[in-house]
Amino acid sequence: MSTTYLTGHYTPVVDELTSSKLVVEGTLPPELSGRLIRNSHNPKPGVTPTHWFKGSGMVHGLRLRDGKAEWYRNRWVHTPALDGAPYMTDRGPDLTASTAGTHVIEHAGRLLALCESNLPFELTPGLDTVGAYDFGGKLTTAMTAHPKEDPLTGELHFFGSSPFPPFLTYHVASAKGDILFSSEVPGATAALKHDFAITTNHVVFLEMSVTFDPDEHSGIPYGWSDAQQPRIGVMPRGAGGAARTTWFDIAPGCALHLANAYEDERGRIVVEGPCVDRSGWRRSWNFWTGRTDEPGAESAAGSHLRRWTVDPVAKRVTEEQIDDLVVEFPTINDDFTGREHRFHYAVSFPDDHGIGNHGVVKYDRMTGARQIHHVGTGQLPSEAVFVPVAGAPDADEDGGYLLTVVSDLNRDASRLLVLDASDVAGAPVATVHLPRRVPATIHGSWVPDGDTDG
Repeated sequence: MSTTYLTGHYTPVVDELTSSKLVVEGTLPPELSGRLIRNSHNPKPGVTPTHWFKGSGMVHGLRLRDGKAEWYRNRWVHTPALDGAPYMTDRGPDLTASTAGTHVIEHAGRLLALCESNLPFELTPGLDTVGAYDFGGKLTTAMTAHPKEDPLTGELHFFGSSPFPPFLTYHVASAKGDILFSSEVPGATAALKHDFAITTNHVVFLEMSVTFDPDEHSGIPYGWSDAQQPRIGVMPRGAGGAARTTWFDIAPGCALHLANAYEDERGRIVVEGPCVDRSGWRRSWNFWTGRTDEPGAESAAGSHLRRWTVDPVAKRVTEEQIDDLVVEFPTINDDFTGREHRFHYAVSFPDDHGIGNHGVVKYDRMTGARQIHHVGTGQLPSEAVFVPVAGAPDADEDGGYLLTVVSDLNRDASRLLVLDASDVAGAPVATVHLPRRVPATIHGSWVPDGDTDG
């Protein structure tokens, strides 16, 4: 076993740092008044996790205001797992023993670090750990790392999944942060459920070819199964919707992240996101666990953008690959969550985990055009977070900026790029130089001023 997953762009940092008055090239737009907060796995010095996903979570924050980059800071999320507490106890799983290293969101004034197998952990505006958060005792399951906030109601939709019954529990919290209802979803299985989607009238779950595997000993008990029937579950929104969930068979694959879903003019449900085949999944899993690739593994295996169109009346799903570029971490203008979007963005991986010329990609679903902002050899951009221009009309979907943190192995440094979302391939609007190289992070959020203090 090797530890390549702790090298290169994924090399952990060894301490916590606070730095102020960062150097800015160009002009930071006035709309950027808030904090970009990103999360990822960063084991403590001397700790080698059996899987990269088992490394303790660390959040990185960048404060922007009045055209200035006021501070950068990074903090470990202080959960029991950070100090070596086991996830399983004699009484069953400890939902507080979290890495809290997958995502970080803000909802109802609370900043939450997320890991899908545990409770969320609340953070202060300055990124210090408050503790496990269970919505006033109403959350008794794990919480997905990919909740969805309805842009019209402010409600937070999320789920808890488990390899053991109950396999899937759906939750909705109000805009004020109170859980309104929780429902077990019938018909779900032990298949991995990392992301999901909402539409105006439905909730969409994907159960694909990766499922619980008791023989997987990396600490993340999932593996590819040719026997697992991939499915899309469509559930009507609302407190009684779970009992009316319908499952539709689809082709093999694994989609960890979805760009969006919506209902078209014919009432069909359209879902899009990157999807890997069996070879792509196993190459990726081997990297994250330090295993050697299987003989014959394809070097070009990776995730390609796929579209599923569910016809509830005809009771069938059509599928198509809509691009041949290897991409991951899709994002959109979140104001279009659950309704038809024209644009979405992703990170391109031309050579998977190597040092090639990665980039930020923009897809125009109306024209089929694709733009790429290449960051250069030896550099890896983070998931691009969209920040809208204040007061932009609804039709101006790409009126805003994309924020991405680039890990640069050439200089052992990192920088924040601010890209014009309407011209992704153009020169950055602004660049903020960070005081250290930020390891490759997974997911993050923009928290505008007024949502939390700080």
